[in-house]
Amino acid sequence: MGKISSCTQLIIWKGPRSEVQPESSLTWKGTLSDLQQQALEEWKGSIATGKSHMIHAVCGAGKTEIMFGALQLMRSRGERVAIACPRTDVILELAPRLQQAFKSLRIDVLYGGSEKPIGLADLTLATTHQLFRFHKAFNHVIIDEADAFPYSADATLVAAVEKSLVSGGFIHYVSATPSKHLHTDRKSLLAKRFHGHPLPVPRFQKALSYKKHLTRQKVPPVLDKWIAYQLEMERPFLIFFPTVRMLEDFPGNMERVHAEHPFRKELVQQLRDGKIKGLCTTTILERGITISNLQIAVVGTEQPIFTEQALIQIAGRAGRSAEFPTGDVVFFHNGVTEDMRRAKSAIERLNMQ
Repeated sequence: MGKISSCTQLIIWKGPRSEVQPESSLTWKGTLSDLQQQALEEWKGSIATGKSHMIHAVCGAGKTEIMFGALQLMRSRGERVAIACPRTDVILELAPRLQQAFKSLRIDVLYGGSEKPIGLADLTLATTHQLFRFHKAFNHVIIDEADAFPYSADATLVAAVEKSLVSGGFIHYVSATPSKHLHTDRKSLLAKRFHGHPLPVPRFQKALSYKKHLTRQKVPPVLDKWIAYQLEMERPFLIFFPTVRMLEDFPGNMERVHAEHPFRKELVQQLRDGKIKGLCTTTILERGITISNLQIAVVGTEQPIFTEQALIQIAGRAGRSAEFPTGDVVFFHNGVTEDMRRAKSAIERLNMQ
């Protein structure tokens, strides 16, 4: 929204509220699994009876396709909807899928640097920051990955979401790792991926001197061996680092991205298209990235930024396609933490359900 000073005028529309024409505009022709359909029917029941709902779905369970059905019902009831997410990367990943599923709708995609909207679109897809633009505009706000930073740590963003709702509106949550403070009237658990294969379980591997190697502009030997194997097998991969400084210390000509990188979107697409083999990143890519046959390495997994939720999300980038339902997820570390243990145990527990 740009800078706002104390003398900036903030204008709220007081005229008549634009109406939504009830219509069923879903053009997606895919099919849901039995578990996806069950979760959707439970969510539809909440919508019909005026309840908020949470979809707790493991990474790769197909929660976006479940969302399509909920959006179709909301639209058919003449209700206005926004989908919000804390991370721009998730918005950019979701936008083309939504437009393909609802071809006849005008969908505004709002994030820092995007085009400014003109009036209310049929469907709004936005970062949670962008909901500051709206006042009593939506009957429903669906928050995708509500446990992600900064929404999970910023009460003003929670207030922005609430302000964007009409009186009596509903907030729904969709996440693979919902935090305990998120409360809804009803909840659905989807513990299986859409292709039926289990979640890849991370393995722990010691890298005791990784910091020393990186500061000397050398690749830690265990990581160097792992990279060489992925290149030999011609498999795309992501390497996660705990800090931008450590990311920049990584030697070689491998591409790297972080929150302030101007071409982050383009580099992720190059990895998806096979134009580059691997990509180094901070936790900015822990969510919303789906690339077939992707392999995952985390360097310095004992660092505090790698929480249980973050590690579950990172591990969830692997094995997402039916063609390649497995993948290597390795946590290179200088000591195993409780977050690492809890993340691995949570994945194993979900695989048993």
